[in-house]
Amino acid sequence: MAKDELGPYRSKRDPKRTPEPQGSTRLAGSRFVVQRHDASSLHFDFRLEIDGVLVSWSVPKGPSLDPDEKRLAIRTEDHPLDYVDFEGVIPAGEYGGGTVIVWDTGTFSHLGDGSPCDALRDGHLRVKLDGTKVSGAFSLVKTRYSGRQEQWLLIKKDDGGADRRRKPAKTRPESVLSGDTNEDLG
Repeated sequence: MAKDELGPYRSKRDPKRTPEPQGSTRLAGSRFVVQRHDASSLHFDFRLEIDGVLVSWSVPKGPSLDPDEKRLAIRTEDHPLDYVDFEGVIPAGEYGGGTVIVWDTGTFSHLGDGSPCDALRDGHLRVKLDGTKVSGAFSLVKTRYSGRQEQWLLIKKDDGGADRRRKPAKTRPESVLSGDTNEDLG
């Protein structure tokens, strides 16, 4: 990871105006979080703890448990580890203004050879999630589409965590920490 991994994150936020953590980088483990974020549009922020930060993607439709569904995942700036349990309201007019809840959280393990940092650089990261709403193997694959931000695909592998019928992103809107929904905070 780069020397100042959180520089882009901090440059978009004013700590006097938003309750979001400013954070520091430290090694703490292999956690993941999926936050349901109702900002300019409702989306899910998928974050993996790698090398002292939360490496982050915006997933418009949320993670799917169906291996036949590939979900767009747009790479965003790294977030501080303190963000792993952040729930609250980002004020209107601020970057990402809207409500944020912890939709799912847990731990993950890297399934590939080498380090997760190597896999990110190579554009193919494979992980096994152990969460409340999502579990099992997933791949994040960088696409060749160019744009302002890197575009990836989040793909569920066909394993014991796969379920072609269950749609938790649509049917389970509540936080695994507080039980609140985005609407409860708004």
